[in-house]
Amino acid sequence: MAGDPYKELGVSRGASADEIKKAFRKLAKELHPDKNPGNTIADERFKRITAAFDLLGDKDKRTKFDRGEIDADGREQFRGFGGGAGGARGGPGGNPFGQGGARQQGFENIDLDEIFGGMFGGAARSGGARAGGYAPKGQDVKATLEISLEDSISGTTRRIQFSDGRMLDVAIPKGAADGQTIRLKGQGAPGRGGPAGDALIELKVAKHPVFTRDGADLTMDQPVALYDAVLGGKIPVRTPEGTVSMTIPAGSSSGKVLRLKGRGAFADGKRGDLLARLMITLPEDNDALTKLAQGVRDKGPMRPFRD
Repeated sequence: MAGDPYKELGVSRGASADEIKKAFRKLAKELHPDKNPGNTIADERFKRITAAFDLLGDKDKRTKFDRGEIDADGREQFRGFGGGAGGARGGPGGNPFGQGGARQQGFENIDLDEIFGGMFGGAARSGGARAGGYAPKGQDVKATLEISLEDSISGTTRRIQFSDGRMLDVAIPKGAADGQTIRLKGQGAPGRGGPAGDALIELKVAKHPVFTRDGADLTMDQPVALYDAVLGGKIPVRTPEGTVSMTIPAGSSSGKVLRLKGRGAFADGKRGDLLARLMITLPEDNDALTKLAQGVRDKGPMRPFRD
């Protein structure tokens, strides 16, 4: 995850647009890859400040970031199809220059020749960092896609729409984990002379209304009729992949946990179990049960221990 863009540029949160541009100009001249050939630290720092300036140099993005609507990587939240993915239009983590050069994404008042031309022979507008044979790959774009527990277990395909209007189909693998990142090669920001970057889709497994996750295991409360708990029998039980039949032992009490092996979630590539906690339910308006209970109580309380 990117750092705080204000800290990357060394400006305060109340800095003006001009102050942000001046800070970027100064750092860009110091850290440009053509001035620091082979310096991977300077190259990484250059990427971070350009990403930071892309966010803070765009009025809309800066407003969204200050409101907490996007993070420092420009990522918004997806719920399957729809919504926008931060970075897909050159957001933080995307190519800050894009295909239209410095006139996109809030760079209207920045003259790249002014920043780089004096040092790199006017190469900025005709290819920028391509001078000296440097043809960088486009920046990766990042997004978060929320999926259901069922989809994470069985696998599926989800379509997302990026802020630039592009739609991508994301194949969710069987056994996908919360926080897992899917890389889509060549679907990121275009490079300046180099190949396009990648799209990095982080998966977030949504909370489930029935199942609670504990590592690879799932737990749930399973209603069971009183007569099934007393006499035993088979009852239908919901699992993430459909309904199955589960055997209830005779004389089962509320709170008893029954295990369905291999019906849980995935963790570290292994499938867990589904733990069903029995919750006995009583029938409504059952005269026979009422009479039975009354007869048992009339005989006096049962003593579990001797005096």
